[in-house]
Amino acid sequence: MQVKTSELSGIQLDYAVAICLGGIDFHYDTVATYWITIDGKDRALSKSWAQAFAPSTDWSHGGPIIERERIDVFSVRNATNWCAQSDMRVFNGYGHTPLIAAMRCYVASKLGDEVEIPDDLLC
Repeated sequence: MQVKTSELSGIQLDYAVAICLGGIDFHYDTVATYWITIDGKDRALSKSWAQAFAPSTDWSHGGPIIERERIDVFSVRNATNWCAQSDMRVFNGYGHTPLIAAMRCYVASKLGDEVEIPDDLLC
């Protein structure tokens, strides 16, 4: 199903970031976890695993993307939101945390204003 990039959060946003990074073979396994393969390694779309991939909540995953893509993140005056802006492309992302804003910006720069999300991830 198509979802607006500006509305992505949680596992949906992490999935979209994984797709931007070339993620393939999205699947659900018998231990109640969604997985995707990035650079030949299976990564869990759940923070409870050692092989987790959670760039929208974990700086060790999202930080390198922000640095590599030259995404600027700043607070929005008189609001509780954050804004992210790509230095290399004209894309913005907004969110309640810096990582959410930055990952929405990154996804928008790679996939556009709407993203195809597997029905399994829609809550």
